[in-house]
Amino acid sequence: MGKHRYAGEILRVPEGTLADELGLVAGDKILEINGMELRDIIDLSFAFADEEIDLLVEHADGEQEMISFDKDYDEELGAEFTSAVFDGIRRCANNCYFCFVNMGAPEARKSLAIKDDDYRLSFLYGNFVTLTNMGEADFRRIEQFHLSPLYVSVQCMNPELRAQMLRCKRASEIAKQLDRLEAAGADYHTQVVLCAGLNDGAELERTIREIVARRPHALSLAVVPVGVTKYRTDPYPLKQFDAAGAASVIDVAERWQKKLREETGRTFLYLGDEFYFLAGRDVPPEDWYDGFPQLDNGIGLTRSFLKDWAEARDSHDASTFVAAEEGNIVDANESIFLDVVTGTSVAPIFERLARTIEKEHPELHVRVVPVENAFFGSTVNVSGLLTARDILAVLQSMEGPRTGVLIPEPALRAGEDIFLDDMTLASFRASLPNVRIEPVQGGADYYRALTDWPHYHKERAGETAYMWQSNAAYTKPVE
Repeated sequence: MGKHRYAGEILRVPEGTLADELGLVAGDKILEINGMELRDIIDLSFAFADEEIDLLVEHADGEQEMISFDKDYDEELGAEFTSAVFDGIRRCANNCYFCFVNMGAPEARKSLAIKDDDYRLSFLYGNFVTLTNMGEADFRRIEQFHLSPLYVSVQCMNPELRAQMLRCKRASEIAKQLDRLEAAGADYHTQVVLCAGLNDGAELERTIREIVARRPHALSLAVVPVGVTKYRTDPYPLKQFDAAGAASVIDVAERWQKKLREETGRTFLYLGDEFYFLAGRDVPPEDWYDGFPQLDNGIGLTRSFLKDWAEARDSHDASTFVAAEEGNIVDANESIFLDVVTGTSVAPIFERLARTIEKEHPELHVRVVPVENAFFGSTVNVSGLLTARDILAVLQSMEGPRTGVLIPEPALRAGEDIFLDDMTLASFRASLPNVRIEPVQGGADYYRALTDWPHYHKERAGETAYMWQSNAAYTKPVE
């Protein structure tokens, strides 16, 4: 059996899974399946597609064991892993003008300092990659395992400008790299981090034009404004957008969006919400987001939030609170005072929605609390990058009655109750005694919390860590 270069370490074994039946436990390491070493959960899924399995496991005490068994083709192991890649995350070697990781706070969580540029994480979890560190073997693997779609940080299609912005000579080969992705049968979503006076204007027009020409392999194009924290030390003088600049970007995008919708019925090109906030314009209607293909990238978050709110409202009778049950902190007939924590950019939307509910519920009093981001700097204004200490500082400075607090769930690490500054949700709650604190993820959560606070509770324990995706998703040949 001997030594292995890498292994998949099990983090958790859910009850009732095949891994549980095999007696696997947290800390066990998967070394091989049918003699194949595993670089990541993609290899694991591919190897596990056989019906006869020889599973080589190394236990926490260093002892290795071969477990042989038969299974159905589509039966999965069900274990969760400490990492999706067993041979280490492929790091980014670029030094982009706008790299948010390089602007991180010195005391921030260590994981925030990881600059990944790994096409496997792009496929598995929608992380954006630049393609600058990929070789022919990577493209062959994409073709072999049908790893599609991927998510590509384009930034611009001008090769010289892209190499300059990424500070990487190979970044100039973006067109050739996209050609190679397409030859491998992969589709991809694209992103542009827009910097005022750099890759906007005529350069943005060129980028849109060339990405649009790559349909149907190119599935979407998102344009987001550059973010700058107070910790940025890069000497390049990045400029952020003002109201007039944001309006100009919207105008360019709308011309293309209308043209594309007339031609295909899809918008294809989407802007980050910040452009609309800066310009003082409404975000586009729901149908302009084509089902929100880049929602995890923050594209369409506001419209999706409003959509979820409307759906929850339409499916719920909000005329009265449901009668309080034994054990609830508040009674349905008592006055309820809720503080709603948000980033500064979306606070007006939360305010407007809260006022509509207050009209129907005189017992409800909502105070929207926009929190300025002292941790990263006031120019970072989204809810998901708020820290526990910034939130607490504002809440503890406010007087008046407080029954409960709603906090943005995106400010917590996925699957764990920990804020960006490593304060646990339990510690946060202990800092505000006798007050119920609940996370809110989207519009439906917000609506339920306001209209039925006595019963609202967000259970986060069901979130999982790294698991492989279904075999059928990407290991079967394309018909």
